This record gives sequence, structure tokens and C-alpha cells, in this order.
Amino acid sequence: MSKDLAIVILNWNGINHLKTFLPSVIKNSTAHRVVLADNASTDESIEYVTTHFPTVEIVENQENGGFAKGYNDALKKIDATYYCLLNSDVEVTPGWTNNPLKLLQSDANIAVCQPKIMDYTNRNYFEYAGAGGGFIDQLGYPFCRGRIFNTLEVDKNQYDDTVEIFWATGACMFIKADCFHKIGGFDASYFAHMEEIDLCWRLKNENYKIFYTGQSTVYHLGGGTLSSLSPKKTFLNFRNSLITLYKNEHVSTVKRKVFWRMCLDAIAFLKFVLEGTPSHAIAILKAHQSFYQLKRNIPHMGQNNIKTHDQIFQLSIIKEYFIKKIHYYSDLKNGKSAAVK
Repeated sequence: MSKDLAIVILNWNGINHLKTFLPSVIKNSTAHRVVLADNASTDESIEYVTTHFPTVEIVENQENGGFAKGYNDALKKIDATYYCLLNSDVEVTPGWTNNPLKLLQSDANIAVCQPKIMDYTNRNYFEYAGAGGGFIDQLGYPFCRGRIFNTLEVDKNQYDDTVEIFWATGACMFIKADCFHKIGGFDASYFAHMEEIDLCWRLKNENYKIFYTGQSTVYHLGGGTLSSLSPKKTFLNFRNSLITLYKNEHVSTVKRKVFWRMCLDAIAFLKFVLEGTPSHAIAILKAHQSFYQLKRNIPHMGQNNIKTHDQIFQLSIIKEYFIKKIHYYSDLKNGKSAAVK
């Protein structure tokens, strides 16, 4: 068994997901170490894994620090050349590690790679968290090849390529261990959601590359920790997106962009009110309140480290989607020119 790659599955009270998805990981990863990083679970997750999959290594965190801190704490204890950060609700396929590892090994500047992320339930569709590789627009709103907002594309082999992207999903992220630790890992203040975008942005500001390969496929259930119906997820998405923009955007433009984000988030607030989901509207207010409370302590990358990246689309994805009714990545006016290098 090679020790170069450690497949690290973060778990918190996820015994049902482990029963469903861990067998595929064990079956299709015999050449690599599999590690369960447990976030102080109170169910029988650890007992189940040690009984049924004794080859799986166990790393026990002392608290449930969420996705970000959970991985930070666990990876400090795992010696490997490469990590694969894998959600507990992901089904993998034969040979799934081959192409991501080849990409990481092919170029010293490639720090991160993600495979094709398909929907576990509707298996012909791309999955929300990552799809065919992630990008952001000029205001920092994220979207993917194969997924813009809640519109998911059918897989017609249109994203079977290998391309440089802006961010890779935390649902299945291959990353060089030295790059992860050099950049300081995830920002633990995020708890969960958007931390992978921040990590990738910081890596790109240090001249590293993020890649996608469509020659490797996994199936993601999604919502394993927080349902899309949860106001807490709305809170984390809105707050952490603002933090990510503020940390990584150039000082000359960040105030203007945060202002426009406030305006657009106000529209989202009204939309939730009109839809009869006031708890989500309140979550947006709380997200902005939390952002401004945290802002004075948020470390800015500094003017000298902020760079312009080809994978940041110079358009508003909100305008393209809601006004121009462009719902597919391939229809964006600068989609291919921005992505393929």
C-alpha cells in the first residue's frame, strides 16, 4: 500500500453515510491509505469502521470544529505527499485516483485537482458542489461548469477535458500536502462552506494552479452536513462568501465590490421574504452582521499578493442568469476563453 496518498474522510455522526459510501472507497482505493478523521462523533461511527474496515486509520479530533478546523486538525497528524479530502457521502469509481494524481505529479505549480462530480441520486446530472470545476464572477459569486445557481446540466461528455479552474470542491479535493500546510490550511473561522474557494484563491495568489480532470468521476449525494433548506447553510454561504471576497480581493476595489454585494444580497433578502421563507431572509441579515463584526480581524492578503486571474469571469453571473436567462456555462460569452489554457 502506497503512503504517498492519504484519502481522508471527515466524519461527524455520519454512520449512515459510512455504511452506504465507505465500501466503494475501500473497494476502489486498495493502493492507498484511507483515513477517517472523526470530529468528536457521539454515534457509533468509529466502532462501525474499526469493526468492518480494520484497514482504515482513525484520527480523532477533540471537538466538532466543522469542515475547516476538522480537516486542519486531522491533517496535522497525517504524513503523506498528497491528500484527497473526501466527503463521507461520496461514491467513488474504479481508477478514480489515477488522473488526479498524474496531474499533481506532472507540474510543480499544480497544487489542487478535482474530478468530475456527478449527482448520486440523478446520476446523469452534474452535482451542485463542484460539478465540472469552479469559477467566480467579478463580485466573487461562485458557479461551475455544469452548474450555475440551481441549474444542473446533464452530462453529455461536454466536460470530459482537463482544464485549469479557479476553485475545486471540498467534496473531493486532491491537494499536495506541502501546499496545504504552506498556505495555512483552511480558514477555521468559516466552520463550513466556501472555505475551499478561499483556500484555492490564496493558493492562486501564490502562483499555484487549480485543475479539473473529467477523466475521473465520483458521485456526491450532497447535503450530508447541512441541507439546502437549512437557514444555517444560508447564513454560512452568504457570510463566508463576503469574507472570501474581502480577504482576497485587491484593496483598490474591495470596498466597491462589497458594496455591490450588499445591494445584491438585499435583493436576495427580499426574494426570500416574498417566497415565504423569512428564516432564510433573517439568515442573510445575520450573515452581514457577523461579517462586519469579523471584518476588523480578517487578515487581508495585502496589495502585493493580490493578482488578476484568468479564471475570474469579468461579468456578473447574477445578471447573466436572472436577466439574460443564461443558465448553462457554455453559453457564457467568455466561458471557454476564460477557462481553457
